[in-house]
Amino acid sequence: MACNDGYLLKNFVSIGIPCLGIEPTASTAEAAEKLGVRVVKKFFTEQLAKSVVADKGKADLIIGNNVYAHVPDINDFTRALQTLLKPNGVVTLEFPHLLKLIKQNQFDTIYHEHFSYLSLHAVKRIFARAGLRIYQVNKLSTHGGSLRVYGCLKKSKRPTKRSVYQTLREERAGGLLKETTYKRFQHQVDKTKKDLLKYLRKCKKKGLLVAAYGAAAKGNTLLNYAGIRRSLIKFVCDAAPQKQGKYMPGSHIPILSPKVLLSTTPKYVVILPYNIAHEIISELRLKYIKKETKVIVCIPKITKL
Repeated sequence: MACNDGYLLKNFVSIGIPCLGIEPTASTAEAAEKLGVRVVKKFFTEQLAKSVVADKGKADLIIGNNVYAHVPDINDFTRALQTLLKPNGVVTLEFPHLLKLIKQNQFDTIYHEHFSYLSLHAVKRIFARAGLRIYQVNKLSTHGGSLRVYGCLKKSKRPTKRSVYQTLREERAGGLLKETTYKRFQHQVDKTKKDLLKYLRKCKKKGLLVAAYGAAAKGNTLLNYAGIRRSLIKFVCDAAPQKQGKYMPGSHIPILSPKVLLSTTPKYVVILPYNIAHEIISELRLKYIKKETKVIVCIPKITKL
């Protein structure tokens, strides 16, 4: 599901395993086809699943990496998974874990592409309603902390593993079933906003140059929620040429090549995609920033790295 440019499915193609990609975006679907992946260029729905079953049969394995939180009708999508799955088949889904979002104050992952912010409790109920059951859970470091759930038909003989019960207990202990947890989260978010503005205003008062790195969606959420403009962060650097010369939506902060860091020597560089901060810092230190430039992240709190 959402096979994108075929980066994953090309590996199945290379060893002769029959596979099919579902990808509604024409440009990426065409890239997958160039790699030998068969692609249906439509959104994945229950109706489409029935059509695929009639045309090609049911699937042994259904993979959905970082798409489950993006679908507007999650119940229809899940029923489609059930429709397409063989009696002893497996479905695997990866999605950012709500528990990590709350604990690590990752409010910047809340933006327009995400329709859902998912706990295992919620996904377990959605699966059950569609005739599916989660039998295993893996914890991943991607996107600040994600879950990979393994599902099967409700009547499958696959045993439910300890990882499922353990993760449910962790969510309960983390307060995900309590309304007060989400109210506290709002206070955490507001504190991060105030602390960041205070820090940047102090830098401005001292005449210090502050830049940022990573013109990503999460960074844009942070900048706009905090109301940060060019008066506080002069520019955002990004290695992607297609982003350079443009502006961050809302804040209108210019996006420049990382090379500008060598000529401007900012006092601080704010790493906006904090989840990959360490690999970004390694490259910045190697190529673009001098020793006197300090690197910081803002989530879960302002930290110099």
